[in-house]
Amino acid sequence: MKTFVRPLLAAVLSIAAVAHADGTGLTRQREQFPVVWELAKRDPTESWIKLAAGLETYPLYPYLGLASLQRRIKDAKPEEAEAFLEAWPDSLPATLLREAFLPELAKRQDWKSYLAIYDDGTKNRELRCNALQGKLALGQKIDFARDFESIWLSAGDMPDACDAAASWARSEGKLTPALIWQRIDLASTKAAHAGVVAALATQLAGADKTAAEHIALALRDPAAALKQAIGWPDTPRSRDAAVIAVERLAKRDADAAAANWDALRAQFHFDKDQQGRALRAIALYRASSYSSDALARLTALPAEFADDATREWRVRSALAAGDFKATLAALDAMPSPQRDDARWRYLRARVLAKLGRKDEAAALFRTLSGEANFFGFLAADQIDAGYTICSTELPSDATAQAAALRDKNLARAFEFFAIDRLAEARREWDFAQGGLDANQRRAAIALAAKQGWIDRPVYAFNQGEDMRLYTLRFPLARKDELLRDAKDGGVEPAWAYAIIRAESAWTTDAKSGANAYGLMQLLPGTAARVAKANGIDYGGASDLFDADTNTKLGTLYLGEVAARFDGSPWLGSAAYNAGPAAVDKWVAARDTLDPDFFIETIPYKETREYVSRVLAFSVIYDWRLNGSTLPISSRLPRIGQAYEPPGDKAARKAVTCPVLPAKIATN
Repeated sequence: MKTFVRPLLAAVLSIAAVAHADGTGLTRQREQFPVVWELAKRDPTESWIKLAAGLETYPLYPYLGLASLQRRIKDAKPEEAEAFLEAWPDSLPATLLREAFLPELAKRQDWKSYLAIYDDGTKNRELRCNALQGKLALGQKIDFARDFESIWLSAGDMPDACDAAASWARSEGKLTPALIWQRIDLASTKAAHAGVVAALATQLAGADKTAAEHIALALRDPAAALKQAIGWPDTPRSRDAAVIAVERLAKRDADAAAANWDALRAQFHFDKDQQGRALRAIALYRASSYSSDALARLTALPAEFADDATREWRVRSALAAGDFKATLAALDAMPSPQRDDARWRYLRARVLAKLGRKDEAAALFRTLSGEANFFGFLAADQIDAGYTICSTELPSDATAQAAALRDKNLARAFEFFAIDRLAEARREWDFAQGGLDANQRRAAIALAAKQGWIDRPVYAFNQGEDMRLYTLRFPLARKDELLRDAKDGGVEPAWAYAIIRAESAWTTDAKSGANAYGLMQLLPGTAARVAKANGIDYGGASDLFDADTNTKLGTLYLGEVAARFDGSPWLGSAAYNAGPAAVDKWVAARDTLDPDFFIETIPYKETREYVSRVLAFSVIYDWRLNGSTLPISSRLPRIGQAYEPPGDKAARKAVTCPVLPAKIATN
């Protein structure tokens, strides 16, 4: 500890000395705070208190006291916590202190202090259950419906802290078999949580217990459950367990699920809902795994058993088979709200054209061509029309901006951003939003963009009239670097920009659940390989949070996967998202399909939407970079056709807004 603290002490003393001589300006506070913050986190001598002189007016000052309390939370006194909460009410530091200190008070069984600082508005189930335990210990009354029922009726496992409240509820006769089954249904349908169902089964008796155990087995090991089902009674709950097993098995082996279902129908009297669930799952997963009978199964599925997913896959299966009459029939089977989506209107027009009904197709293409999305751009190319992109700017609101600037929570968010603590900045930002009205939130987003926090508007402006805020939604950040990197990678700059926008929305420190890092969401292993092949210095995953390193390696990798597919931007985008091996498999199965039809039949929903999103973003970024754009269809070569990036003399499309944009809404 001493070897760590001494350099920090020296650093902060040096900063403090300069600050004393020059005045405690914001720049000096920004230099001083991180060092004092580290001391508060680690130094048991509390030396940070003296060294924090001059930071009292700094927005992040409460984090020093919070760090000190968190470091010694096991020894902290309730009065210290109460004083902190009183000093910084309605703040994220106060919330973080409660989250750290309340579990400690629960361990101490100091329920009086716990309830004194507990915030009954919290959504944290552990804290809520500890509060109930405290009330029980102090002899206070609990209202089951108000205090515990919503906790009980949750899909996932409950924290251990809820055991006392659950025991009380059982002793009071509140946890009836009906409520237990309600929770089992939630755990099985929403979370597929076999452990929760198995634990709940122990609270039932007789046939109910057995049926719950069957459901737990169906969730945990559907193949084993279906083997055992031959000995199950023909009861509603056992039938439910059998259907759950069929649904889950279908995800990984649709053939086996279909065979088991055929055998089960001779034993069980399934109701319509159960039949629909099983038949839907089998048909759906046979379609997404390219089974030859997928179209027949989906077409034969009774209308009352169909849902949006099966209707969509009926269209895709017909497209994959090249059966345009069947495709049109599948589109006709969609209800109006689903059929009116741009995706299905475009495919209807394409299929009508394939069937020789060109006038009907042209009318649909004309309507669609006025929309600034993937399908609108494709439709415009079909009728050789220009692109419609109506851009507007966010109007200034001085009153809202002034209110946003006065908000202390927002000030902490901006300050964390200024010192490059992005995770903390986002956390404060999210907390601050609850205290702002709609106009103030929009003003805050505009302020963030001006300060270079460009992912805030990208995330926020994603519906309605806000979609027209193209300058904010599609920032041309790091332009010189991106143009250089795209050239080095052999890819078009607009495509590189589109990949960044789709991958990370310009969040430089993004990290995915799949362990992908940074702006272009690179896997560390991929980055290391590309760096080695190109002689680029690379020290490990943390280097990918450096924007320059990330885009340099990312554009090289993008060019690499595109080259594997004849340079094709759309197949390259698919490979960037799903991996080249998956795209190889899809190409081998359906290489004769038109590119737009192929994209629609990609088995992975994420990749289908990713490819269409990246291609649309490429158009928008091309327009933002050049004032006009290459046709989207030029980025869609047929499979096997070599793609050459267009030169300076390539034909480009004009972008216009034929109708004046409506005044952007401010609420």
